[in-house]
Amino acid sequence: MRVVFMGTPDFAVPSLEKLIAEGHQVAGVFTQPDRPRGRGNRLMPSPVKVCAEAHAIPVFQPEKIRRDGAADLRALAPELCVTAAFGQILSQEILDIPPRGNVNVHASLLPRHRGSAPIAWAILQGDRTAGVTTMMMDRGIDTGDMLLKAETEIGETETCGELTERLSRIGAELLAETLRRMEAGTLPRIPQDESRMTYDPMLDKTMGRADFSLTAREMAGRINGLNPWPCVSVSLDGGQLKLLRAKAADGAGHPGEVIAADPKQGLVIACGEKTVRILELQAPGGKKMKAEDYLRGHGIVPGTIL
Repeated sequence: MRVVFMGTPDFAVPSLEKLIAEGHQVAGVFTQPDRPRGRGNRLMPSPVKVCAEAHAIPVFQPEKIRRDGAADLRALAPELCVTAAFGQILSQEILDIPPRGNVNVHASLLPRHRGSAPIAWAILQGDRTAGVTTMMMDRGIDTGDMLLKAETEIGETETCGELTERLSRIGAELLAETLRRMEAGTLPRIPQDESRMTYDPMLDKTMGRADFSLTAREMAGRINGLNPWPCVSVSLDGGQLKLLRAKAADGAGHPGEVIAADPKQGLVIACGEKTVRILELQAPGGKKMKAEDYLRGHGIVPGTIL
């Protein structure tokens, strides 16, 4: 099929690569404009742009596709548009251009976890499973008919970054199967059950404030679910110590109290219910490391309230 792809972050790259590998004609790629990133605040291309240029695919970067992208999209004459974490809302004018419609690769088991950060919220809310749904796009936010689904268990200490990488590969395979069945005329379309719908807000930096009044399971979910961004952190010795990976553990104490802090026991902090064991962390200006390794060179006194 002649396809136009729309996507921006790393999650979208395997889907674009799969379209190319499956022999579809990718006529063009739409992605977000280059953004300043890093310490030097330099303009950097999106991962999807880098991938597209490596395959000599024309790239379009309108600030608002619904305002500035319709003419370019029409000129590309796609049979189908495919989106994966594009980061922009498509107008009805855009949706009406490809005759076969617009397929979205959404990283949740719809209708649960609509919104822009479904993977993080699956971990934050303690889900046991996550997945990918391919769906037909409409004017709503993740409200279109579902096509195919793929499900996977969430690891006990799996971070959002790790689950995102796994789901990106699962999503690419699901997209390939979706397009095969579309071409064969055997693709189902299943309306979403609105009574089972959940919609999650965007992540923001304030969510990284540690709140040890939560249960240990909730706190571990927050630490794992907000890694790599914005990350949960605590104030220690005048700096911010990032907590990157954790799991719930037995024990009790005042919420925020350091129960154990040594290379053998690791770093254990009391929560509103039970304790949370910190498995990985990152000191200001340092590299991420196992908590035990950090504690070999940095003392934290048990009883300290974080």
